[in-house]
Amino acid sequence: MAFVKCTKCGTKINNVTSGVIKCPSCGHTMKLAASGSNPQSNSQGQTKAQQKPTKKCKHCKSDMPVDAKVCPQCRKKQGGGCLKPVLVCFAVCIGLGVLAGVFSDSPKKVETPSDITEQVANGEEDVTKGKTDSEKATFSIGETAEMNDVQVTMIDYSESNGSEWNEPIEGKVYVLVEFEIQNNSDSELAVSSALSFEAYADDYAANASLGALMENKETQLDGSIASGKKMRGWVGYEVPVEWKTLEIHFTDNVWSSDKFKFEIEK
Repeated sequence: MAFVKCTKCGTKINNVTSGVIKCPSCGHTMKLAASGSNPQSNSQGQTKAQQKPTKKCKHCKSDMPVDAKVCPQCRKKQGGGCLKPVLVCFAVCIGLGVLAGVFSDSPKKVETPSDITEQVANGEEDVTKGKTDSEKATFSIGETAEMNDVQVTMIDYSESNGSEWNEPIEGKVYVLVEFEIQNNSDSELAVSSALSFEAYADDYAANASLGALMENKETQLDGSIASGKKMRGWVGYEVPVEWKTLEIHFTDNVWSSDKFKFEIEK
């Protein structure tokens, strides 16, 4: 004669053989295992069968359904994190930069009217206004460089010791350089005196100087140039008093390594 105990209330139930039994005390239903000695609660079996996969909450670490968006305990959103979108955006930017580098030109000198007059005086033939010369690495004052349908001319430069309330640090001087930029491309061109330009005084990096620009009442080179339009303005730097060579780089695309290079010999 077999007996079992109710898994819910502990009541001893006699004369048990097999199959499904019901506790006479609490009415709890149980199913005997195949051995006939270990009862199994129907409700427990059903709960186990219906259990869903779980995961840990990222905030309170409690168990929660694997597909839940909000933790039922702390009520905080789980989310997928922002790393993946950031990596995707970074990859896209890198790709755009590579494409910009692949399809960009190299700087070429654009012949100005004075260049053409000189060529005519020297007896040269087949000269045309605006004609581009061969590729050139560095350009001087008065020369126009062209790349990616953008023409840049370094017009002039000046030095300044500042004023009573705006002086460069000891041993240095302000240098202001004037440029004209013509956008012949089909799209708008953004120009920033801080991001589009970089300078080197005798091969040492020179930072853009707000103090230098304060000594100039003219427009600085910041803004957008519509297709077919021009912009003229100044950039300023603080360099050693004894500087000999000032090299200024301009880029029309911050993702490209190609730059217009201008040089001033003192």
